[in-house]
Amino acid sequence: MLISPERMLAMARPVSIPDITTEEKLILEQRVRASTTSQRDGLRARIVLLRAEGRTLQDVAQCLQVSVPCVCKWSQRFEREGLAGLQDRPGRGRKPSLPAATVQRVIEAASQAPPGRARWSTRTLAAHLGLSHGSVARIWKSQNLKPHLERTFQASNGSPYEAKFWDAIGLYLDPPEKSLVLCCDEKTQGPALERTLPSLPPGHAHVRTERHDYVRHGTLALFAALNYLDGKLTYRTEREQSHVEWLRFLKQLDRETPKDLEIHLIADNFATHKQTEVTAWLARRPRFHMHFTPTSSSWMNLVERFFADITRECVRAGSFRSVPQFTRAIEAHMAEHNEQPKPYRWNADGAEILAKTQREREALAGTAQN
Repeated sequence: MLISPERMLAMARPVSIPDITTEEKLILEQRVRASTTSQRDGLRARIVLLRAEGRTLQDVAQCLQVSVPCVCKWSQRFEREGLAGLQDRPGRGRKPSLPAATVQRVIEAASQAPPGRARWSTRTLAAHLGLSHGSVARIWKSQNLKPHLERTFQASNGSPYEAKFWDAIGLYLDPPEKSLVLCCDEKTQGPALERTLPSLPPGHAHVRTERHDYVRHGTLALFAALNYLDGKLTYRTEREQSHVEWLRFLKQLDRETPKDLEIHLIADNFATHKQTEVTAWLARRPRFHMHFTPTSSSWMNLVERFFADITRECVRAGSFRSVPQFTRAIEAHMAEHNEQPKPYRWNADGAEILAKTQREREALAGTAQN
């Protein structure tokens, strides 16, 4: 007996639709779009999303070019366990070929400097332990070990550290009313360097290049005060950087700021900032308030961030035939900044910084004892 297509459609099993929440759908869609998602996880996410649209197992398998059992497996896993069901079961994959004791030996050796060297490489450590450099490299990667990298740090040994810390960043977090918060410092010994040959500009398939040798024409001192509220700079260029030039810069701030405002200056512990003539001048002007950062903590002074920008964008990339030309370039950069100032904002949590500082001191104390 022949059955009509309409009869067959009526007898067919209805397509089941996986129960998927809005949050799960957003997560799966993000996995599909993300460039860092593996092909395996992206495929499983696509299977679930297509099935959630009401498409049959056969339709999804044909669309994604996979087998029907594959679609059925991950659909059922998701219906039973949700997003967790799309992960591989523990114990799957290739078993580790190196015993745990060998892995531990590599980890311990990588944390210690080798005799006669400052650090290990995968090949030198492999030769030392009798392993292949590929095995050492895989262990380093799995344990997130990076002996070939280093970062610098500076621990403050001044006292009282915490009081000076809160005094400085407290001006950022809660600026006083009817006052200016100025981050002040000097960029000393700025070199006017002239490259012996012109630099080659960047182009297709090659980067900007320049000669490594240069002629030194002299140095320049840059004094700058960064207004924390609006990001504008008050600046002055000098050939020297003694307390005489610093005092001239303070007098410039006194002239160019409104007389009815209190001036809070954040500065480091450079000797010129505390010289007798400077302190006497400040004592006669009570609207000026000095706030000194802890020793070895110039990173608290936000003008240092601007100095990093001007070094990268103007000083290091330039070639100057004389100090006057260097001075004009610096002043032009500062004037351009003031046309469209962009303030730097303090967003770090002070308590977290102090906790990190304490951990650093404890680590240093443990290293000294060893």
